[in-house]
Amino acid sequence: MADSGFVHLHNHTEYSMLDGAAKITPLFKEAERLGMTAVGMTDHGNMYGASEFYNSAKKQGIKPIIGIEAYIAPESRFNTKRVQWGDPSQKSDDVSGSGAYTHMTMVAENATGLRNLFKLSSLASIEGQLGKWARMDAEIIAQYAEGIIATTGCPSGEVQTRLRLGHEREALEAAAKWQEIFGKDNFFLELMDHGLSIERRVREGLIDIGKKLGIPPLATNDCHYVHESDATNHEALLCIQTGKTLSDPTRFKFDGSGYYLKSAAEMREIWDGEVPGACDNTVLIGERVQSYEDVWAHRDRMPKFPVPEGETEASWLRKEVARGLEYRFPDGVPQKYLDQAEYEIDVILKMGFPAYFLVVGDLINHAREVGIRVGPGRGSAAGSLVAYALKITNIDPLPHGLLFERFLNPERVSMPDIDIDFDDRRRGEMVRYATEKWGSDRVAQVITFGTIKTKAALKDSARVLFGQPGFAIADQITKALPPPIMAKDISVSGITDPSTSGTKRPPRSAPSSSPIPISPRSTTRRRVWKA
Repeated sequence: MADSGFVHLHNHTEYSMLDGAAKITPLFKEAERLGMTAVGMTDHGNMYGASEFYNSAKKQGIKPIIGIEAYIAPESRFNTKRVQWGDPSQKSDDVSGSGAYTHMTMVAENATGLRNLFKLSSLASIEGQLGKWARMDAEIIAQYAEGIIATTGCPSGEVQTRLRLGHEREALEAAAKWQEIFGKDNFFLELMDHGLSIERRVREGLIDIGKKLGIPPLATNDCHYVHESDATNHEALLCIQTGKTLSDPTRFKFDGSGYYLKSAAEMREIWDGEVPGACDNTVLIGERVQSYEDVWAHRDRMPKFPVPEGETEASWLRKEVARGLEYRFPDGVPQKYLDQAEYEIDVILKMGFPAYFLVVGDLINHAREVGIRVGPGRGSAAGSLVAYALKITNIDPLPHGLLFERFLNPERVSMPDIDIDFDDRRRGEMVRYATEKWGSDRVAQVITFGTIKTKAALKDSARVLFGQPGFAIADQITKALPPPIMAKDISVSGITDPSTSGTKRPPRSAPSSSPIPISPRSTTRRRVWKA
């Protein structure tokens, strides 16, 4: 019911690195306990957790509302000059990040909106990066606004920043600009209450703008952790981020309180009397949000291999394999090799993977042509005669009794997986070759997340609680811990509260050293790029 429920649309998960303390699975379990049918995710400047959030929501039977708390460049995303709108004396109320960005909350109403958020997030990183902030601007948001519901964001949003500076006219103009970009029914005035003066100072101005422009209010809670009791753990996480201790009076911390997943009753107690409709609108947005299933639906994402005119990938693969076998057997190809090659090609074509072998063969042959060392082949691909003929591997599978079906089995539909080992020192050259051949928007690097595991959690917790002396003691303790058993990290739950909260939390991201996806289409509307 719209008059009794509530949907949290502004939540920071663990993918708001070293800031969000809400792990995704506990977040959904708490939402279920509170009787909520939908919950949102709006991490800082990224959408790394979108897939995990979506899959966890499906398991829990709760509607996922995927979004982002975006960084918005105060001028053009290409402008790296920091901007101040007010007087020097107003610095604390001016544009965030010392003039780098304002905030905006955006959620995807449907699959189109989610793809557009992926695109915006990627372009923000590729084109708008300033320091650690990936920034969008009004120009690209206007291009990809379809399917997106947006709000004025937290008190650091553009409209609120103008209000804090006393720029009422500019605040009204900013709200009108965003309302026009997103559409009258897709833009809301975001209201928060954590007991902060900064929230109260802009509330009246926001409500006044809403009346003038017909922009409805929306209550959110800027959730950074799941339970009220998690507040101390969140403070510890901020200390890890900033290198401070909990006892340091100068440390960065959240002012106010209540940054947890509150119940509908708690939220309505705050807002129903003061701003009627602010909570109802969260439920209405939750009802408006449609399925994102099409974004993750299985489809052919194999790049198209360029073949000579008059050829198809299938015919070209046959010719390349024939040429390869003639190279391997200059005195004549034995019949059993011809039969095996025909069998493998038939399986490859039926399963729809000719392009895969052509692409991998092209990469490896280029590496050899320019003198980049390549491994002889490992894993199940060594059982493929086609891979041997294409010089993907240098192991003849037949004398060794290696089975092609271990690599590609028509009874078990799965992608082929060929492990390629290039000389690490020249890996960048191979990435550059793939980018030049396929296009920079179709080649990406896979992100990897470093996590705070047991030993690191102990050290971080000790330093946060006791400073450098505590860290030194924890370092000695971790050296006495036994090694992981069966590749699983041991549990030290209960030694210190911050460590139990921090275990396995992603503290930072970086490009993975291994996979390089190549797509037939631009990847920026389907997954998130980070420059």
